[in-house]
Amino acid sequence: MKRGIQQYDVGDVFDDYLLIKSASKGMTSTGKPFMTLILQDHTGDIEAKLWDSSPEDERLYLPEHIVKVTGDITSYRGKSQLKVKQIRLTNDQDGVNVHDFVETAPIPQEEMIEVITQAMFEMENPNIQRITRHLVKKHQRAFLDYPAATKNHHDFVSGLAYHVVSMLRLAKSIAQLYPTLDKDLLYAGVILHDLGKTRELSGPVAPSYTIEGNLLGHITMMVEEIKEAAQELGIEGEEVVILQHMVLSHHSKAEWGSPKPPLVREAEILHYIDNIDAKMNMMDRALSKVAPGEYTERVFALDNRSFYKPLFEKSESVQSNS
Repeated sequence: MKRGIQQYDVGDVFDDYLLIKSASKGMTSTGKPFMTLILQDHTGDIEAKLWDSSPEDERLYLPEHIVKVTGDITSYRGKSQLKVKQIRLTNDQDGVNVHDFVETAPIPQEEMIEVITQAMFEMENPNIQRITRHLVKKHQRAFLDYPAATKNHHDFVSGLAYHVVSMLRLAKSIAQLYPTLDKDLLYAGVILHDLGKTRELSGPVAPSYTIEGNLLGHITMMVEEIKEAAQELGIEGEEVVILQHMVLSHHSKAEWGSPKPPLVREAEILHYIDNIDAKMNMMDRALSKVAPGEYTERVFALDNRSFYKPLFEKSESVQSNS
């Protein structure tokens, strides 16, 4: 099987096709232009530097385009980097397709929607259930296709639904352990907390932030959608405000994006579940790229730490989202 970009080591020469995930331009301290490209295939992504770039390069090398790249795998600040020697856009003769280069969730969409539907079926509060069903139905296609982020965690096709499914399984276990929790509210919070990403992000492949995503953000948009759904369904009551609070507070702190901290039990647990699943995904993906006895690249979103993979760690592969 052909090696993916994550199977290349420092010192290797790369000569293959990759998808442009993002592209930005910069200037060296000596005033020379360069481009930073994030290139990906189904195994992951890598930062690439195109030195002495031209205005033509900036026009050609845009997100969602596939390129044929030759370059050296180097290391910079503890992370692998691709130093581009040759690059060109692909053409019809290359016989490559964008879907060959994207990571996808490790379980099928049919299984994910089944888990989400079952969680809604188990809700006993009709107001919470109706609002949740309404919003899932409204955004279902994008919900199943979109990533949960542009980088860091669950940043792959169907990553949003996969993140929610993992959180629902955590929520179910925690609700059994702590029966004082309102499982209806907790399940609804899990399902709705990031649903605004379907408007915040541009799409499932090489996602970027939309204008309203940048200016409003997924939290603000979903809080408003919960209110609109309740009005459309003729629902009044405290459940509407609490559901809005669940979404509003799930990042926990203002500096992390939440205008209010969690002020109900279920909101506090939602934040912890979200944090656990996001961090586990980041750690698993980083550790899947190294052998036992080695350290991962530094993970910026995890306090820039490198994680060690123990020699005695069980040999079965962790999910690689490929």
